[in-house]
Amino acid sequence: MKQHIVKVGITHGDINGIGYEVIMKALLDNRIMENCTPIVYGSPKVAAYHRKALNINNFSFNHINAAEEAVPKRPNIINCIDENIRVELGKSTKMAGEASYMALEAAVKDIKEGKIDVLITAPINKENIQSNVFHFPGHTQYLAEEFKAEDHLMLMVSNDLKVGIVTEHIPLSKVASTITTDMILSKLRVLNRTLMEDFTLHKPRIAVLALNPHAGDHGLIGDEEEREIIPAIKTANEEGIIAMGPYPADGFFGSADYKKFDAILAMYHDQGLTPFKLASFESGVNFTAGLPIVRTSPGHGTAYSLAGEGNASEDSFRNAMYLAIDLFLNREQYKEFSKDPLQSQEIDRTGGE
Repeated sequence: MKQHIVKVGITHGDINGIGYEVIMKALLDNRIMENCTPIVYGSPKVAAYHRKALNINNFSFNHINAAEEAVPKRPNIINCIDENIRVELGKSTKMAGEASYMALEAAVKDIKEGKIDVLITAPINKENIQSNVFHFPGHTQYLAEEFKAEDHLMLMVSNDLKVGIVTEHIPLSKVASTITTDMILSKLRVLNRTLMEDFTLHKPRIAVLALNPHAGDHGLIGDEEEREIIPAIKTANEEGIIAMGPYPADGFFGSADYKKFDAILAMYHDQGLTPFKLASFESGVNFTAGLPIVRTSPGHGTAYSLAGEGNASEDSFRNAMYLAIDLFLNREQYKEFSKDPLQSQEIDRTGGE
């Protein structure tokens, strides 16, 4: 069967950060073109600026006006922003925020229309992108609304770890009051489904972390475990989801118990991302589970302090591309297997031919 060449839509993110650097460095490796056709939603002018600043001389984009014009085995770019855009390396500017949103909007429109297969988002600045049309704490919530995905999950992925987050980007002071049995159960369902359908795991094992130190010590230092987390785990088990816990986060990661599980569900952002980034800072990928489309992103931010210096690692972005391609093909395979189940056959018990 002929391998599907995946059309990969890439948004350029914040033009003053390291987005273009990691995109171009990743696309310099022509081997990636064997499995995909990359299409950057951004600005040829801004790309040229970064290429010159970084002294990348052996790379060029193929300029196109629409995704349908993308040339295979070439890095393509579509202009989505005003030609008068100004790059100010290492700075957060309103203009950069507007450029981030315009590229994202164009790519989302195209993936909805089937013009691209997957979406990879370079890092944005969550403050300068805010406007009357973008009022979200990040890509995840924006995409969930665009695709009407009520149940979704921020999932950090590396070779050794898959960590989902229950409460994502909210203040720590609001975490305890936000966590409910229903919310945890929703995340467990999404996580279990994505592990099976996207990562092709049979009967995945999920570890659920506690919220409080020592898992609350039976209510002595917090009752969220007894009141919200344990009931969610029990209900998940009744539904056939192999979820275990709640585990105190410090001992769980310190004893390497995480290696016994296919994925981990953390209660809040830093509880899950601190150990994840300690182990996979330059290689980890952010995947939004629960969407009808595949979206990945590098596990780092805009890194203004590195902008224009040529020292940013492209590993995470490259991994985001490969993961998106793998997940898209896994989903297509899962759909194919699911839509045509084996038909029952009548058996001739007479011994005839």
